[in-house]
Amino acid sequence: MAEPGEQLPEEVLVLIFRYLPLRDRVAAARVCRAWAVAAACSVVWRDTTIRSCDCEREGTLLPYLTASLDHVHNLRLEFEPSREPSRRAATELLTALAGRTPGLRSLRLECRGEKPLFDAGRDILDAVHAVCRAACALRHLDLRRLPFTLDDALVLQAARGCPELRSLFLDNCTLVGSVRPDSVLQLLEACPRLRALGLHLASLSGTALQVLAAPDRAPFALLALRCACPEDARAPPLPEEAWAAVRRRHPGLAVELELEPALPAESVTRVLQPAVPVAALRLSLSGDTVGPVCFAARHYAATLRALEVRAAASAELDAALELLAARCAGLREVHCFCVVRPSVLHAFRTQCPRLRSYTLKLTREPHPWLPTPVA
Repeated sequence: MAEPGEQLPEEVLVLIFRYLPLRDRVAAARVCRAWAVAAACSVVWRDTTIRSCDCEREGTLLPYLTASLDHVHNLRLEFEPSREPSRRAATELLTALAGRTPGLRSLRLECRGEKPLFDAGRDILDAVHAVCRAACALRHLDLRRLPFTLDDALVLQAARGCPELRSLFLDNCTLVGSVRPDSVLQLLEACPRLRALGLHLASLSGTALQVLAAPDRAPFALLALRCACPEDARAPPLPEEAWAAVRRRHPGLAVELELEPALPAESVTRVLQPAVPVAALRLSLSGDTVGPVCFAARHYAATLRALEVRAAASAELDAALELLAARCAGLREVHCFCVVRPSVLHAFRTQCPRLRSYTLKLTREPHPWLPTPVA
């Protein structure tokens, strides 16, 4: 009897196996010799996603995965930090990567499940430090989904160990902003090819904007700013002229602003500046939301592509949204997590020809509210 793997060329098996979850790759490798050879091919492992980290590594999975670590270039790793086995498995995997995979190009970490204790995560962050020391070819590091406090030591380690960085996202859901502007400056100087950066507002300075505006700076595409902790609320305003200089140097720059409830009204007015090329605005404020929406309509009409609003329903908010729809014709997405009047939906559907999806509910519905795609 012919082996099952002989029914398809190895090239086809490789293309199939690269899209399988990790567990299914292991199962496929046990079918026959031909399938085992195809499942071990470097192309299969170049882009790897690991979910439910403790479950994925049960049984004989760990030896099989360890043998393939040298082929992993882009890794997305999900784990549950509140569950000790999951956190331990994630830590072991990252430590193994740091010791064996100098070719790692991209690392994205995501936490699932319950929020861990405030002081949890030191083991994970130590493993990320080790990766940054060893993976000199690392180009993309995304820590937005880590709920742990990120600090200067991690940023400086990335600056020293990863000179090829193209993107670094530190704008996570921490309760404390511990990355100082001086560390960000050192990062920008050590990583001249950086094109995308995510930070808490308190970590950004006017001097950093000047560095980005330098004539010899490589094109810079994305700056994501999260304003969510007390340090962000106390951050001084960034100079308008510095923003204008960055915008002239990088005309394609997109800024994403996320304003959380911890930001008081006076801080909101400091953050929302006309010179900032805001492409995405996410508002989840405890105070006035109508004012920021009207401000966006007046000053971000040429750049705004996505709006997300979490606020209480009101006639004033409906009017502000209709104003924004009339002025921001380039809008691609709008998501409002409160009930709106029918004229708001009509305004966005008729006046925003590039709209791709929206969340605009006319009556209360059970959550979660899913976006509606535009045909």
